[in-house]
Amino acid sequence: MFKLTGKRGLATMLLAGGLLAAACGSSSSSSTTTTSGSGSSSATPAVSATSFTNTFTAMTKLKSLAAEGKGKIAVILPDTVSSARYTEFDAPYLAKAFNTAGLSPSEYTIQNAQGSDTTQLTDAQSAITNGASVLVVDPLDSGVGTSIETYAKAHGVPVIDYDRLTLGGSRQYYVSFNNVKVGTLIGQGLVSCVANWKVSKPNVIVMVGAPTDNNATLFAQGYDAVINPLFASGAWVKAAAPAGTWDPPTAETEFQQAYTAHPGVNAVLTPNDENAAPIITYLKTLNIPPQKFPVTGQDATLVGIQNIISGYQCGTVYKPIYEEAQAAAALALYLRAGKPAPSSLVNGSTMDTVAKVSVPSVLLTPEWVTPQTVQSTVIADNFISAAQLCTGSYAANCRTYGIH
Repeated sequence: MFKLTGKRGLATMLLAGGLLAAACGSSSSSSTTTTSGSGSSSATPAVSATSFTNTFTAMTKLKSLAAEGKGKIAVILPDTVSSARYTEFDAPYLAKAFNTAGLSPSEYTIQNAQGSDTTQLTDAQSAITNGASVLVVDPLDSGVGTSIETYAKAHGVPVIDYDRLTLGGSRQYYVSFNNVKVGTLIGQGLVSCVANWKVSKPNVIVMVGAPTDNNATLFAQGYDAVINPLFASGAWVKAAAPAGTWDPPTAETEFQQAYTAHPGVNAVLTPNDENAAPIITYLKTLNIPPQKFPVTGQDATLVGIQNIISGYQCGTVYKPIYEEAQAAAALALYLRAGKPAPSSLVNGSTMDTVAKVSVPSVLLTPEWVTPQTVQSTVIADNFISAAQLCTGSYAANCRTYGIH
């Protein structure tokens, strides 16, 4: 499926806000040595947070670890509404990571809770009953996350928080992109877009994701740090700040209400492509032309990228999900084998502000994608194909930006 064989410039991360720097071990070594109580030693393979490429070759280093482990790994994803990524990318990438490491399909399961807290908890309980020795959970919210982790702990099953942190939880590890950095990129992208599109006297609606999602809080922490000084100085005006949601129709309603109440609005910060899409469709019905009304996004969806190259969206935060899936799979394999994950992999920590604990974390680096960088990022990674993107009226946009 993939064409690239190397890593595309994964940079050293800047951890901000609730993300605390942690010391990194050497990533050059392919194994570490552990000593058992009897005095014997065995080599434990090691990977680093920068090992993961779209070839998945790093996972082949963990075959001995997979052979040593016991029980099943159960992955429980949250929904198909907040982002299409879970079905299109996370599930197949996780499966590929496990398969490449040597697990058979009978040794792991990947489920989606379809937006139901009850389903997510039941899936976790059933997985443990059916022999899961490790859970990888992207919690719908911290309420169900803590219920799952309390149940798992009582049954001696370790948990990895995937993408979202369970506040007040008891997981062993957290795997995600640097979510404050994600928000920072969104804020910086809006600032650049306002300047490039020559928007005078920016009058901005600032939107957020679901209040129950800790990631939404971290995203907002990042972009608020960028744009709040502009509001405070009077350079920009904050017209409205709706309650927040990950449901696109609700986001459209929130925007329309704020836009109607504040007719001078000429920009909106939106935290993801899914929420941005219906807002852009609404703006088109008002005959607002391209490059006149800045809109931001996240997740590098097909529609989001089409909106970007056609001039209706400033950019999007791209998170190479193949990195996150492999990092989670690697951590699960270490836990399944009863081995500590190497410091070269666990490269940071994240503060659980409810449990008041610092959670060992794998924190990966997001990227801001504009029309000029679509080819070198999402197309080069086959995250989106040019054939999908460059259809109909978008073919001319693709030619403009050298997308092929």
